[in-house]
Amino acid sequence: MQSKANTPQDPEQKNPTSPSANLSSVSDDVVENDATIGATTLGEVLEAVEELWPQSLAEDWDAVGLVTGRTTAKVKKILLAVDPTIAVINDAIARDADLLITHHPLLLRGVTQVAGTGFKGEAIHRLIETGTALLTAHTNADNAIGGVNDALADAFGLKDCVPLVETKDGLPEEGLGRVGFLEKPMKLEDFAERVFTVLPAVAGGVRVAGDRLGIVRKIALCGGAGDSLFDAVRAHKADVYVTADLRHHPASEAREAANGGHPFLIDVSHFASEWVWLSAGARALQNVLQDLGHEVEIEVSQINSDPWDFVLTP
Repeated sequence: MQSKANTPQDPEQKNPTSPSANLSSVSDDVVENDATIGATTLGEVLEAVEELWPQSLAEDWDAVGLVTGRTTAKVKKILLAVDPTIAVINDAIARDADLLITHHPLLLRGVTQVAGTGFKGEAIHRLIETGTALLTAHTNADNAIGGVNDALADAFGLKDCVPLVETKDGLPEEGLGRVGFLEKPMKLEDFAERVFTVLPAVAGGVRVAGDRLGIVRKIALCGGAGDSLFDAVRAHKADVYVTADLRHHPASEAREAANGGHPFLIDVSHFASEWVWLSAGARALQNVLQDLGHEVEIEVSQINSDPWDFVLTP
């Protein structure tokens, strides 16, 4: 399993001109409508987005919401993606999308200029010049019911899920991460194989810390970087914690504190852990728009924006 989890499964997965076969194997959902597409405005789409992923659920440090676009502009097609990279933006333009919704912000920190001499300025120029609106749904989509973490929990087959960390003023079901149960206990190596199988293939694969024959049932997870939540993982007495971007010191200290036992750790790709949500998000947005009387075509980008291209292992 080790060599499999650290070997890219698709040599063309980083090609921005063609969808990755492995991305498609996770979910290649395209939400389409045969009905005549009406004149839905960007402002009306924003109302639907706010219903699903309220900006009030975003963390204080985050930058979510509309980045480019006029609320009066017409929206006939929406594309969902993880990252607002140039490749993703070009994909949206090539698909004639009027709105690109990405999980990660393009402008998370303050900028003093958006000249086309830099990649962020180039991204802004391409969006505006082609009339493509950009919307960010980041930690508000992480915390929301049916958001990133619920999609990940569903993909892993968890039930009876609760937030790993509840929001301060939200509903009990809202918050960062999730903790839930497998239907039946399983060996750590088997659960890690499940994690590897349901996520899109990336160069870094899946890393595991713990006894491969150890039994797990109570699973904690956090889509994206979650090594700041170890106290909550321990408080929930989870058997294993699945998250991304685990740094050496927090991971090492967590294993030392566990004295070889629970929680075991599974470290996955940041991109992969959040890409799983896109299809669920597309379906949810489609349903809300239809309930509001709007017919908009929604697609999921197949661009693999994981930054790593290959890995060397012993």
